[in-house]
Amino acid sequence: MLDIIRGWLNRYLSDHEALVLLLMLVTGFLVIIFMGNMLAPALAALVLAFLMQGVVNCLEKWRMPHILAVAIIFTIFMAVLVAFIFLLVPLIWQQVTGLLNELPSMVKQGQVILKELPEHYPAFISEAQTAAIGNTINMHLAEFGQWALSFSISKLPGAVGILVYLILVPILVFFFLKDKTELLGWIGTRLPTRRRLIIQVADEMNGQIANYIRGKAIEILIVGSVSFIAFAWLGLNYAVLLSVLVGFSVVVPYIGATVVTIPIAMIGLFQWGVGPDFMMLMVVYGIIQALDGNVLVPLLFSEAVNLHPVAIIVAVLVFGGIWGFWGIFFSIPLATLLKAVMNAWPSVHEVETET
Repeated sequence: MLDIIRGWLNRYLSDHEALVLLLMLVTGFLVIIFMGNMLAPALAALVLAFLMQGVVNCLEKWRMPHILAVAIIFTIFMAVLVAFIFLLVPLIWQQVTGLLNELPSMVKQGQVILKELPEHYPAFISEAQTAAIGNTINMHLAEFGQWALSFSISKLPGAVGILVYLILVPILVFFFLKDKTELLGWIGTRLPTRRRLIIQVADEMNGQIANYIRGKAIEILIVGSVSFIAFAWLGLNYAVLLSVLVGFSVVVPYIGATVVTIPIAMIGLFQWGVGPDFMMLMVVYGIIQALDGNVLVPLLFSEAVNLHPVAIIVAVLVFGGIWGFWGIFFSIPLATLLKAVMNAWPSVHEVETET
């Protein structure tokens, strides 16, 4: 057993660069796991700055001074942030409140439909089964009411945290954009002089991560906007809330679109019943999902991430369980990073050749 372990260590950890890269990866993961909450504003600002850096680079290619390009993009960012806070957030909150108020009547309507099922489909469901399902629904509804009350009370101190985000994140975004060269130079001085492996992994990941993050942000905006236009045109209740859910559902590959279909179908069903309007809603929603998967995604993600669907789903589950929303958002880049490290990791033959 010891010989096997020693052979494995000699094969994969006999290179000094590999050890340095492994130490950097482990340190980075540990810092985010144990200090992620404290560093959350900095991480959020880093993501936003990364999204805007491409536009800054484009302006600089047009021979615009760096500070002027940063000032223009940062001003646009602040305008969008203010519009989001004072226009979109109150509208979403209003629709969430309306949906919660209407939820008891929707549950009662669903229970009426449930009680009628044994009459129409006696071979598939019995009155005892419908009664058991109804009792389960009532129990979960009561638990949800208690959770909503406790959640609203417990989250009151969180308003201070939101204010911290609103102050710190824009400041950090500005300095990340303004002092990008200085910050990267400082990090470079802390890395070892011999860093071929690190550079190889960084070069492979830089284009893919940039393409993924910016493409995913554009996909969220386009899918959410198109969904809102479609839902508003159909007259669907809570169009803003549902379109926001549809937009953010693209963050979770394969799973998000399936999960968000449930509230859309339920609200449409309670609003119109099983009829032409409901069928039109589901057809339009299906077209939006089909165009997103078959047209928009191939256009936005020019540098395809060559990962098996099973690997993507496992990455979503693992990194989402560790870091929540940001873990889900970065699940594909993180999985791609691990794959790049595995591909670039020197074997014993490469180490012997270099020595």
